Amino acid sequence: MAQLASNLGTDKISKLLIKQAVPATIGILVMSINMIIDTIFVGQWIGVLAIAAITVVLPIAFLIASLGMGIGIGGSSIISRALGANDSKKAFLTFGNQISLTLILAIFFVLLSNFFSVQILDLFGAKGAILPIASDYFAVIIYGVPFLAFAMMGNPVIRAEGKPKFAMYAMIIPAILNVVLDIIFIKVFDWGMTGAGLATSISFASIGLFILYFFLSSKSELKIIPKNFKLDFSIVKEIVELGIVSVVRQGAISVLMIVLNYSLYTYGGEISISVFGIINRVMMFSLSPVMGVSQGFLPVAGFNIGAKKNQRVIETIKKSILFGSVLGTIVFLAIIIFKEEVIWIFTNDNTLLKTTPNAMLIVFLATPIITMQLIGSAYFQAAGKAMPALLLTLLKQGVFLIPLAYILPKFYGVNGVWWSFPIADVLSTIITLLFLKREIDKNLNS
Repeated sequence: MAQLASNLGTDKISKLLIKQAVPATIGILVMSINMIIDTIFVGQWIGVLAIAAITVVLPIAFLIASLGMGIGIGGSSIISRALGANDSKKAFLTFGNQISLTLILAIFFVLLSNFFSVQILDLFGAKGAILPIASDYFAVIIYGVPFLAFAMMGNPVIRAEGKPKFAMYAMIIPAILNVVLDIIFIKVFDWGMTGAGLATSISFASIGLFILYFFLSSKSELKIIPKNFKLDFSIVKEIVELGIVSVVRQGAISVLMIVLNYSLYTYGGEISISVFGIINRVMMFSLSPVMGVSQGFLPVAGFNIGAKKNQRVIETIKKSILFGSVLGTIVFLAIIIFKEEVIWIFTNDNTLLKTTPNAMLIVFLATPIITMQLIGSAYFQAAGKAMPALLLTLLKQGVFLIPLAYILPKFYGVNGVWWSFPIADVLSTIITLLFLKREIDKNLNS
C-alpha cells in the first residue's frame, strides 16, 4: 500500500497537485451543479420559499454528515502519514475505526434530529411560511444522511490511498442521479418538496453505496476487516483530535446559518433568506476549483510530512496558494461581469433579480485571497497539529463572521450581513498567514 502512494514523495509537486486537485475540483463542481440545479428546480417549479426551505434544511443535514467528514479527514491524515512512514498496520486499523465511529455517531444524531425536528428547524431559521415547506423536505432527506456521512468519511480516505479519480466518481454519480430524480419526482409526479427531499435522500444513499463498493472491491488497498472495527483508544483519540477540526468547522457554519437566517429574516424578511440561498449555491459552484486545490493539498502535504521531506512540504504550500489565488481571482472577475445573468438562471422573481446581484458582489469581494486561509489551516491538519488547525479553521466562521453577521445588521440593515463576509475573509487570512510563516520558519526551514 505504501508503494501505491509512493509517488506522492517523488513526483513533481505541481504534477501531484494537479493530479489530486483536478478530480477533487470536478467532484465538488458536479456536486455544486447538482445543488444549483436542485435550487433552480424548486425555485421554478415550487416557489421562492422553497429556496429558503432548502437553505434552512441542508445545513442541518450537512452538520450531521460532517461527523463522517471529520472522521474521514482526521483519519486520512493519520493514514497519509502512516503511508509516508511505511506503517500499513496503523493505516488499516485507522480505517476500521473510522467506519465504526462514523456509523455509530451518524445514526445516533439522525434519530435525535428526527425526534426534535420541529425545534431544530425553528432554530435554524424555518420561520413563518418557510416552516411547513422545510418540514416536508426535512422529513425525507434525514434518512439519507447516514449514507452521506459514510461517503464523507470514505472520500478523503480514497484520496489518501492515492486514487483521487475514484473519489471524483463518488461525487459525480449522486449528482447526476439527483437531477434525474428531481425531474421525475417534482415535475412529472408533482410531489413538491417531498419529491425534492426523496431525490436528494436517494442520491445520498447512492454515494454511500458507491464508496462501500469501492472498499469491498479489488481497487482499494484499504480493506474492510471486521477485527479493525473494534475501537482502539489511541487511534480514536488521534482521529478525534484531528477530525474535530472539520466537525467544528461545519458546526461553526451551522451556527453561522442560524445567525444569518435570524439577521436576514429580521432585517430583510423571508425574501432575504432566498437571496442568500442563491448566493450560497453560486459560492459553492464558483469556489469549487479553490476548494479542489485545498483538498488536493492534504494528501500531498500529509505524505511528505510523514516522510520528513520538508522542502517538498514548503513547495506544496507555496504552489497550492499560488494556484488557488489565481483561480480565486478568475472567479471574482467572473462574478463582476456576469452577476446579473447568474441570478436569471435561478428565478424570474423581480425582487430577487433586483436585490441579489449587488449582495453577491459584496460577499465575493475577498475571493482572490481566501486560498491563503484554506491552505494555512489545511497544513496544520495534514501535519497532525490539532490545536492550531482548529483555531485557524474557526477564524472565519466562528471568530469573525458570526459576530459580524449579528452586529453589523443592527447598524447597516441587511447590507451588514453581506459586508460581514469579506471583512471576515480579510481578517482570518492575515492571522492565518502569520501562523503559517511562523511554522515554516520554525519547523520546516530548520
